[in-house]
Amino acid sequence: MTGRLDGRAAIVTGASRGLGRAIALALAAEGAAVAVVGRTEQVWDDRLPGTIGQTVADIESAGGRAIAIRADLLDRDDIDRLVSETRDALGPITILVNNAAFTAPGRPPKPDAPAKPAKPARTPSGAAKPGWPPLLGTPLAAYRRHFEISVFAAYELIQLVCPDMVAARFGSIINITSVAARLPGDGPYADRSGGVLPGYGGSKAALEHLTWCAAFDLQSHNIAVNALSPSKAILTPGLSYYTREFDEVATAEEFARAAVKLALVDASAVTGRTIGHLQVLDGSFRAYG
Repeated sequence: MTGRLDGRAAIVTGASRGLGRAIALALAAEGAAVAVVGRTEQVWDDRLPGTIGQTVADIESAGGRAIAIRADLLDRDDIDRLVSETRDALGPITILVNNAAFTAPGRPPKPDAPAKPAKPARTPSGAAKPGWPPLLGTPLAAYRRHFEISVFAAYELIQLVCPDMVAARFGSIINITSVAARLPGDGPYADRSGGVLPGYGGSKAALEHLTWCAAFDLQSHNIAVNALSPSKAILTPGLSYYTREFDEVATAEEFARAAVKLALVDASAVTGRTIGHLQVLDGSFRAYG
């Protein structure tokens, strides 16, 4: 298989399902060799279908090249290992897609891990009382986990892959963000029906700031760093876990086409942007190779 990304190696995190899976498939269809990174090797919740192995199988059945790497982005040793394994198997890494995020509740069990006894419920400090807003009942550990996966792991992955990009004199880093980073916006709030996502939205806002900083530092090395956001809701398994009520939706495949275009941009023209996927797909967006 050849295409516009022929000869390039990519890492896509959170690629067992949803946007990560679609992006991995789209990059491979353009010729990139893809490291499909995630925790899910077996379906552990029927509402969250997909595994890293299935994504690789689908890429290979279409004629592409991919490897599955199980990695927990809360584990720094896993982060280091996934980069080393990608480089050893696929060559220098010139595309990084930081897609993994903490969304649906729960985490798949580790391979061969013994069953854990149920823990007694623990009341978090500042626990909410009936009728109080969810923010007051969200444990700090849950809030922190959003940042550890979406921001801290992305930061470390950028540091680990950039030597390859600097040596190659080009590269593309795509951070997947969300409109949640800008909600609920300035108050007061006449409409309070939507709720807030302080952990998810806050981590995405931090990821967008990291995008600016990385883009500023890396532009002289011809490395483009951009944040890509869905312009409309995309009913991935993670989002569908919570709700399906949207006036307009887009598809994961459409979003993935935008990610491919960002992987091809010239860093002198398009970097440090937070951009909706429909803007990228619009005919006026032509600053790419």
